[in-house]
Amino acid sequence: MTLSLEHVRVEGHGEAVVSGVSLCVDPGQVLGLVGESGSGKSMLLSAIKGLLPKGFTASGDITLEGASLNTLSEAEYTALRGGHVGLIFQEPMTALNPLMTIGAQVGEALKIHGQDGLGRVEAALSDAGLSPQTVPPSRYPHELSGGQRQRVATAIALACQPKLLLADEPTTALDVITQKSLLEMLKARCAEDGLAMIFVTHDLALVEDIADTIAVMKAGEIVEHGPAREVCASPQHPYTRALWSAAHWHASPASQVASSPVLEVVDMRVRYGQVSAIEDISFAVPEGSCTALIGPSGCGKSTLARAVMGLERDQSGRVLMSGEAFTQPTPKQRRAVQIVFQDPFSSFDPRRRVREILLEPFWAEKQKPERPDLVKVLKAVGLEEDALERFPHAFSGGQRQRIAIARALLAQPKLIILDEAVSGLDASVRAEILALLVSLRQEQGLAYLFITHDLGLLSGFADQVLIMESGRIVERGETKSVLAAPQSRYTQALIEASPHLEQA
Repeated sequence: MTLSLEHVRVEGHGEAVVSGVSLCVDPGQVLGLVGESGSGKSMLLSAIKGLLPKGFTASGDITLEGASLNTLSEAEYTALRGGHVGLIFQEPMTALNPLMTIGAQVGEALKIHGQDGLGRVEAALSDAGLSPQTVPPSRYPHELSGGQRQRVATAIALACQPKLLLADEPTTALDVITQKSLLEMLKARCAEDGLAMIFVTHDLALVEDIADTIAVMKAGEIVEHGPAREVCASPQHPYTRALWSAAHWHASPASQVASSPVLEVVDMRVRYGQVSAIEDISFAVPEGSCTALIGPSGCGKSTLARAVMGLERDQSGRVLMSGEAFTQPTPKQRRAVQIVFQDPFSSFDPRRRVREILLEPFWAEKQKPERPDLVKVLKAVGLEEDALERFPHAFSGGQRQRIAIARALLAQPKLIILDEAVSGLDASVRAEILALLVSLRQEQGLAYLFITHDLGLLSGFADQVLIMESGRIVERGETKSVLAAPQSRYTQALIEASPHLEQA
């Protein structure tokens, strides 16, 4: 076998976060590791990588191809990572070096492990779905979309042909078409090269497709483990059944929404030099409604969101909020539209506590919300009062996203732009957050511009959908109509690539 774990335990700050986990992964096999945020999945992977946070220790036996990892020095572990063990981290923007080109970062991984050459760099990027013609190796991470950055991270992880791949939420930022091609590539590498993989995900729809076996983790323990098809078809543990039930969550049919728009975008264009990122886009979001925006990585979805907020320099067109121009917004207008970004860690100041992060929208205001207001909004997204005095690094990815949503809600906006805001959440927390968004919409008349790659979320949640490709809207209409009878080829391809999509 490639990897074996025997009674692995991780402790820190007086408590166990992983309790006696025993698992194995054979060559060519994929182990799907699922569980809620904070269940210990990422901490278990950190123990295997030898990258536990300060103050945490691991015990038990961890062996790679028969050799124990327990006694390795840091220098020996460094030689192992990237060569024999490939790592894909959950948040690519924080995993990549912002000062180095993507080609240099892939080349660095190759050079460290005795391999080099521009041809190898381009081949590694191409294998991960980044053609050098469309995404040159000379680009920097900030010039790429979230999905493209994740593919760079995948290229780095696989560049040296490792024996074991530890993939921590590797498809979170990818659209379904890119996700499908990446998963097919990973499965092919496993089958052809004998690569063993631990695939950590909250997306239960993917697990049966890619995993040979599934391990379900709760509170640091494995509560269910078995062949993927058996676990998916007939989960035995109550926790597993609850996860599967949450994965099939759907909002009840939306009530009729008001006709007056809270947001109007007219003839929006964004250009980077001679390159057009957004071309002649117009749409409206009615008060109290949800408009979904879907498209592949790099098509301009996040650019459009930033343009709506007035954060793009080279933009033209008109943006109206409640009928008023949003070109030089007042503080009141700013509070009326909030945004929740795709990557919560990079949108937080790591030196500030959660209390200060929540108050960011009010820094220019004389009056700020009181502590009871902060506690109330935290509890609304499933966090307790003690979170206020903690720093972002103390939370899981899903918990950080809940803090980002709480920050947006605190300003009591009329419109929230949700840029892949639930893509990093496990199934049960995602269902809770979506249910919260539905109730807020009903109670407060909130409107949403919901940017996502998950078509399975749209039925009952979004009133209308905009399908985007290469900076343009290629299809629009009522969500049920578009899902039931897509007109554009790209929309048809999206629906075909979506795993287990239940059409309306």
